Parts: sequence; C-alpha cells; structure tokens
Amino acid sequence: MKKVAIIGGGVVGLCSAYYLVKEGYEVTIIDQSSMDHGASFVNAGYLTPSHFMPLAAPGVMKQGLKWMFNSASPLFIKPRLNRSFLEWAWAFNKSCSEENVSKSVRVIKEFNLWSAELFSEIKKEEGFTFQLENKGLLVLCKTEKMLDEELHLSQLAMKEGLEVRSLSASEIKMIEPEVTIDALGAIHYECDWHSTPNEFMQEMRAWLELKGVTIRKNEKVVDLETSGRKLTKLITSKGTVTADEFVLAAGTWSDLLSRKLGIRIPLEAGKGYRINVDQPTGIGTPAVLAEAKIAVTPMNGFTRFAGTMELSGINHKINPIRVSAIADAAQRYYPALKITKEEQLDAACGLRPVSPDGKPYLGKSSKCDNLIIATGHAMMGWSLAPATGKYISEVISEKKTGMNLDAFHPDRKF
Repeated sequence: MKKVAIIGGGVVGLCSAYYLVKEGYEVTIIDQSSMDHGASFVNAGYLTPSHFMPLAAPGVMKQGLKWMFNSASPLFIKPRLNRSFLEWAWAFNKSCSEENVSKSVRVIKEFNLWSAELFSEIKKEEGFTFQLENKGLLVLCKTEKMLDEELHLSQLAMKEGLEVRSLSASEIKMIEPEVTIDALGAIHYECDWHSTPNEFMQEMRAWLELKGVTIRKNEKVVDLETSGRKLTKLITSKGTVTADEFVLAAGTWSDLLSRKLGIRIPLEAGKGYRINVDQPTGIGTPAVLAEAKIAVTPMNGFTRFAGTMELSGINHKINPIRVSAIADAAQRYYPALKITKEEQLDAACGLRPVSPDGKPYLGKSSKCDNLIIATGHAMMGWSLAPATGKYISEVISEKKTGMNLDAFHPDRKF
C-alpha cells in the first residue's frame, strides 16, 4: 500500500486525507499545532461561487496604500523592510490587473461550484451532521456608490451563469424579517452555501482516525531529505516520517518549507478575525457588509462576524482596534445588534495563505516529482477544500482530473 504524508492538518489537509483514504492510500498527517484553532476554525464558513474575483484585481493595491496607515481599515498592509514581503508586494501590484481577472474568474468560479457539490456528497455519503445550508449570500450596501459597484459585479456573475438578483430595502426585509437592517439595497447570490466550520472539522477528523489515518499533532516539520528529484523523508521536531508521496498543505508556512527544495511559492499571511455572538440576533441569512468587508454567518448556536485582511507577517497577535472595527461595522448595519465587550475580548484570528495573484498553488512543481503543493487559497480555503483534496487524490493516483487547473500551477511566474 502506497504511503502519503500530508504536512498540515487544516481543512485542506483533512480533505486531502479523506480522498486519499478513499483511493486506498495509507495516510499520515503532521501538524505543528493542536489542530483545534486557526484559519480552518475561525473562518466565515462560506461556500462561495460568488467570490470568483481574485484578491489581486484593478484598484486593490491603490486602495491598500490608502488604508496602509489605518489599522481599522478592511485591508491593512503593514510595511516591512523584508525581502520576501517586498517581492510579494511587487508581484501583487503587477497582478492587480484586468488580465489577471480575466484569467481567473471562470476557473475560480468552477472550482467553487465543484467544491460545493463535494461538501454535499461528503455529508450524504458519510452520514455527517455538520451544518450545510443553501440560503445564499446577501451583499448589503449602505451607499449608492457601493450598490452600483456590486450591481456591476453581479452582472458579471450572471454572465457566468450564477443565480443572483438585486434587492431593494423592502425586499431585504422579506428575506430577513426577524432583524432590522440599515442598508440601501443588496445583491442576493442564491448560489452560495454556509456551514459551521468546527462541526465539519471534528466530524472529518473523527472519520479519518476511524479509517486508520495517523494524525501527529504538535509536531513541526523542520527539514526535508531528498534523493535526486524525490522527497524521501520529513525531519520533524519529534522524529522522522517517510512516504512515497507528500502533500504540502501547511497554509502560510508552506513557503518556508518549499524553499528547502528550491521551490518559490510567494505567500503572505493574511490575518482574519472573528467575533462569535451567542445571544440570539435574528439573523438568518449570511451576509457581507459591503463597505466594511465584514462577513456575517448564522452558525449552529451562534452568529459569527468575521473579516479584515491584515498583512503583518506570521503572528497571532490580536489587534483590539481591528476587533472593534468589526463590531462597530456590524452594529451600523444591524442597529439593534449589541456586541458585548466580553464577546470582543473572546475574538480569535487565523492566518490565510495569500498568493500574489489571488489564486491557489495547486499541483506538482517541476523541481520535485513526488510533492504536490496545496496552499495559497487566501479567503477561499474553506470553500475550496473538498475540491482541492479531490484534485490531489486524482493527481497522486494518476487519474484524469475533474478540472483543468493549470492556472493554479505552483511554477507560474509573476
């Protein structure tokens, strides 16, 4: 039986293990954390075909520079005289183009749609009980300017075949009768789904352990051994791991390991925050607060307010200014909502791996024959995890892949 070692126990790593087990492989997962926190647990839980625009799009860098010195802004870039960051920033700036958007929209959309189908298949086939609902996504706009921008984007979505419609304030009320919303109008992406992340993570991990997957927590991969163009062994903080095939799904930390093989996959840690509100809010439909770039998700037992993109290096420091910004924005759109200081103090963060062009790295580099890279999903890691895992299993099994993902190749140039 062929052995596969997966570096990273987040949602991408677990989904990869799931499909590899289905193909009959012996799987080991190695993760440097306790596997109960981080981006796979604090995200908005969205399955988002509507999020087909790459982060690197025209105007984003310009806006980011305007926000650079405002630590409460939706996109906060902390300037650093660090070579890796400067190289990433240069490549990101180059990627903020119409050309990048035109090359990215369709493949990101199709990958999201495939992944949503796979979430449903997993739940049905394994009898899982995690929350998975198709109520769509409301993009709430408070100003005419933002509503015009979102209407333009929705027209592109319709051309791509997505189910979407515009709503007036009175039509928003019909969808959300139990809560007061201060918005001029909205775009309703009926194609989107939502979930409660920790439920899926717990069920999937339990299933993997039941199927014999070895999970090595609190164990850091510190070095890699190779023979020719093949990876042979992982050197960890607790020992060694050998395998026939390897998957690098270590999120933000993937770049640090790939460099040891001479593979450059530029990544920045995009920190996102979440606030959980346990009190009933009346919110029944997921929403994006357009001007504030905040995600709102009614999860099982609580409502989650999540968002911001903070590029300040690899760290888990909680910036209370950014937490307050999320709470304040949420209360502007939902005037009756009260987010307590205790709930804000309980805020958590996660680091999302962000590539310069806003697309994942997925595939085998020409520099290593038995390593498949799966990282760089940025804000779409949750949404794209099942499709990523399925694709990885197809590549390792040398089967025809469900999609052509050349646009995500890890050797692409910026």
